[in-house]
Amino acid sequence: MSLPRTTARLIVGAVVTALCIGGGVAAVVLPWPGVQRAPLSVSAAPAPAAALLACAGPVLATGRDATDAAAVADAADSDVVAATVDGQSEESARRLAARDVPGGTGPDAIVAVPTGRGAAEVAAAGSSTLADPDLRGFTAAACETPRMVSWLAAGSGQTGASDLVVLANPGDVAASVDLTVFGSQGEQHPAAGTDIVVAPGTQRVLTMAALALGEDAPVIRVDASAAPVTASVQTSITRTLIPGGVDQTGTTADPAATQVIPSFTVAGGASADSDGTTTLRLLAPTDAASATVTVTPTGGGAASTTDVTLVAGQPLGLNLGGLAAGTYTLRVEASASVVAGLWETTGYGATDDFAWYAAAPELGERSLAVVADGPSPVLTLTNDGASDVTVTVTAGAGTDAPVEVTVPAGGAAQVDATAGDAYVLETSASGIRASVTYAGAGALAGYPVAPSDAAAADVVVYLQ
Repeated sequence: MSLPRTTARLIVGAVVTALCIGGGVAAVVLPWPGVQRAPLSVSAAPAPAAALLACAGPVLATGRDATDAAAVADAADSDVVAATVDGQSEESARRLAARDVPGGTGPDAIVAVPTGRGAAEVAAAGSSTLADPDLRGFTAAACETPRMVSWLAAGSGQTGASDLVVLANPGDVAASVDLTVFGSQGEQHPAAGTDIVVAPGTQRVLTMAALALGEDAPVIRVDASAAPVTASVQTSITRTLIPGGVDQTGTTADPAATQVIPSFTVAGGASADSDGTTTLRLLAPTDAASATVTVTPTGGGAASTTDVTLVAGQPLGLNLGGLAAGTYTLRVEASASVVAGLWETTGYGATDDFAWYAAAPELGERSLAVVADGPSPVLTLTNDGASDVTVTVTAGAGTDAPVEVTVPAGGAAQVDATAGDAYVLETSASGIRASVTYAGAGALAGYPVAPSDAAAADVVVYLQ
């Protein structure tokens, strides 16, 4: 049977059209033989964001109002020093509202806005000196970057302590905060530490007694949602109506198998058969651990080691008796992640002071350290590595002549610092940590140096 001529032409045309379309698709889908082409890409550097810090704020006092024993009041303002790396950004300060302190001035919030394409590198720290009938001593604390999770390894809930947990939200969004207390009974979730609302631009103050009543060595995890916050502990003690010191302490390094407190000062020293003046607080938050604690004199000398076993979720207070007067570095090596803080006192008299020293995080290639006003400040650098490392230290926030400091393997090096100055720390090595410490007659304090925020990585867009 034969098809009509018109129908035959239509079928032939359809076949030719299909073949043409198929060939076009094949030409698009299949590369030309021997030709390869990488996808086009465009790289864009995001605009750097402003850097934000919140300070510990004024030293606070409780029990000064005879009609309201729980009332909190300002006892002494904080003298804040802030700096940015020269020429990179402009910094400004504002006060946060002290919601729980009637008439309180509130802590400082530091904002650094970048002036170019580089990240805004800013650091700040504050200090206070008191000689009141109920509060006496010296405090120094770094202003910190708000975080979603942070750890506090300081303070006490026992009789005689009037310790406070201070939360600050320097941002523009309200934060909800939950405090988890690790104590003698393990992990606890006190009602006073649940669903704490920290409004934007405000500070909240809670008593340690409401969070950890009777606890001798509490460790607190701070969990924020919706917005990050900063956290600190104000500690003070009264012995038979005599003030025994005061301190403000920020967050300690996140849980890790290695923790380092770069420097602490033993003022009076102690005989080998005494309890001494030094107490280390250790916590293994999630897993039981064995840990080795090594205390090394900064200027050289024999190190002392202590092996301890940690129960998961229960802090351990380890008394380090018999340390002679001098400065020391403390290192903890554990089989699981731990959190650490150290307490030291100049003595137990009416004119003595104490300090809490937090563990220091590792620094990056460049960091900025600010030295608040205080007696005999010292900048200490430590080296986790197996080889000596050179760190370039430049005063004047990077404007003075650089000085190269050799930090021995597994050891420490110290630099006499100037109160009110800022130091740029630069190194290509990993495992470098740093702290600023103070020691004087009836004065003791210290805080770790935080790594500078890194610039955001370039965003790469691929074009198909």
